[in-house]
Amino acid sequence: MRFLHRDFDVPSVKMIVSALLTSVGINFGLCILFFTLYSVLRKQPGNYDVFIPRLLADGMSHQRTGFNLERLLPTPGWVRRAWKPSEEELLASSGLDAVVFMRIVIFCLRVFCGAGIIGVFVLLPVNCSGNQLENVDFANLTNDSLDVFSISNVNNGSKRLWIHFTAIYIVTVFVCYLLYYEYGYITSKRVAYFYSSKPQPHQFTILVHSIPVSAGISVSDTVESFFTEFHPSTYLSHMVIRRTNKLQNLISDMKKQYERLIRLRTESNQPKFEHDGCCGLFRHKVNLVDQYEKKLEDLEENLRLGQSEVSLAGEEVRAAFVSFKSRYGAAIALHMQQSNNPTQWVTEQAPEPRDVYWPFFSSTFMGRWISKLVVIFAYFDLTVLFLIPVVFVQGLANLAQLEVWFPALESILSLSFVSEIVTGYLPSLILLIFIRLVPPVMRFLSTFQGYICTSEIEKSACEKVLWFTIWNIFFGNVLSGSVLNQISVLLEPKNIPATLAVTVPAQASFFIAYVVTSGWTSISTELFRLIPFIWSLMRKPCLKSPDDEFEVPGLPYHKDIPRLLFFGLLGITYFFLAPLILPFLLIYFCLAYIIYRNQLINVYEPKYETAGQFWPTVHNSMIFSLLLMHAIALGIFTLKKVSLASTLLVPLPILTLLFNAYCRKRFLPIFVAYSTEALLNKDREDHNDPTMAEFFNQLETAYQDPALLPIQFSTNSDSHSAPLLASAEIRDSERISDQSQ
Repeated sequence: MRFLHRDFDVPSVKMIVSALLTSVGINFGLCILFFTLYSVLRKQPGNYDVFIPRLLADGMSHQRTGFNLERLLPTPGWVRRAWKPSEEELLASSGLDAVVFMRIVIFCLRVFCGAGIIGVFVLLPVNCSGNQLENVDFANLTNDSLDVFSISNVNNGSKRLWIHFTAIYIVTVFVCYLLYYEYGYITSKRVAYFYSSKPQPHQFTILVHSIPVSAGISVSDTVESFFTEFHPSTYLSHMVIRRTNKLQNLISDMKKQYERLIRLRTESNQPKFEHDGCCGLFRHKVNLVDQYEKKLEDLEENLRLGQSEVSLAGEEVRAAFVSFKSRYGAAIALHMQQSNNPTQWVTEQAPEPRDVYWPFFSSTFMGRWISKLVVIFAYFDLTVLFLIPVVFVQGLANLAQLEVWFPALESILSLSFVSEIVTGYLPSLILLIFIRLVPPVMRFLSTFQGYICTSEIEKSACEKVLWFTIWNIFFGNVLSGSVLNQISVLLEPKNIPATLAVTVPAQASFFIAYVVTSGWTSISTELFRLIPFIWSLMRKPCLKSPDDEFEVPGLPYHKDIPRLLFFGLLGITYFFLAPLILPFLLIYFCLAYIIYRNQLINVYEPKYETAGQFWPTVHNSMIFSLLLMHAIALGIFTLKKVSLASTLLVPLPILTLLFNAYCRKRFLPIFVAYSTEALLNKDREDHNDPTMAEFFNQLETAYQDPALLPIQFSTNSDSHSAPLLASAEIRDSERISDQSQ
């Protein structure tokens, strides 16, 4: 990129076309391999728990026996079945969150279909017709740099740059229109979903924490007194949260012991007896089944005693779920400050009972604040440390730099095929391996921020992963060259557009290869479920019982949504810089559409329902992508000596921000809380419902901690082993537990 080097000494990381073709060939071959294996292995009865666990759990698929030749042949029938269900059918089976997730894929498909037409059929020929770089030798195209397909090849001051200027305006308007349409569509879906839903416990319940407690008065009595006094007409009941970490560990031990006992009973090759004694003396046979049964009974007795102790007031946490007689009453208590001291009687919306994250409850305002501060510091440290593999990857992408680092490899790197693998495929693969570790780490950090439910943890982790990816994968790679030695350039905001204009186009070839590796291969491994399949092969020799339980997974939104949004950022940013990236992105989103629909039907079941609350994160990410594109375009047109285009581009980011502000006012409040109109209409609708009395009875125990529910694995069912909790409470708890599931 010659025009870039006149003002900034930034080495361009070039990738020749043959290196890209090598990367495409490898990843295309992996996709075909995974698709073929999936279409065969998914039909084998022994793999049902990996490829169709949801259908198996719902009883919609039965284990087939006997040899069938058709099971050994790859067939594309799963594609037709994935395509067939309508959005309403998907909503009924997987919930609104799944529908919103698929709308993200559809939104990106629409954006890049429109941008792709402009980029491939208009901008790409304009870029190739320039002569700012060396003339393209189409007879030896595979040895030419991909830069000849980018805006770098357009001559400085050329009038053809106005085509890029016009394209930026058109695509910005197009993306904003689609954002407005999708925001309005999902908002209407969210309201309609609320109106069509049956009464749910979380609609009538709030969580109250930082409860001030006087000496000698229990948390339960304090809550009862406070809400009876200040909300006498709407208050219904409450459930105080208790410290049950020890009980949860005990239940985990019981489940492990029970699995050992079942394995011992069902597997013929397992020894049923062992000899016991000391130093070979007084040896006698011991029945292992009876021994494990006795241990299980002892654990159950310890659990009942522990449940009895936890039920005492001393184990109460200063937090409680408080239920009301109406949705409107719960909303008033939620949104009004309950105390003159805003750090006491802090309220937040209660999640669904199945969504509550029981292992962690921070009971004080200060405790939650400190935990968030610690997570921020940990997040910052991880972000900085991740730059190490990013810099290493950039060294691999730069063959000349790699030969300087490792002179002993110069002879090997001189081989054409090896250099193409190292520069075209290996950097993206290494970065993909490292980035796979980020989502579980971010989810782990989010659990310590005091969130009370799994959905909030995943939304927080989703945002962390997204911005971590943008900073480390995008800006980390863009700025990992010699620009890092020019920190003063980055400290002045007016230099940022020019800096981005220099560095972002130089990384176009790397990100094209990244889309192919991280996109195509990742989506094919999502279909094949590589890790669960390997784990299934490893555990099957140990678990031969047909009664072995398996867990149906939920869609990992915190991992998949950031990947979709990051590819969206790459497409919007590079559509006018290097339009060659757009066909590869379109292929990825087409694959994602079919594969994720297949997984929602066969694999994933909803673990919670937020009614589409992930969409504001999607909207904000797309607005950021547009603003980033505008900043880069300002720098590009300045460096290309088209100053008038830079001046006329200034209103575009301002208009985009105004559009975003309007959307926040128009749509975002619906995602924060339902309106008075919606709440009262729903309450009036339920007023004459004869089943509401039973619902309110169940609501009183809806938020019972699962660790306090009676659990029995042993066969001993006499009175000595009966749970110590009241029988009436047990019956109510079991009934509401079944309802919440």
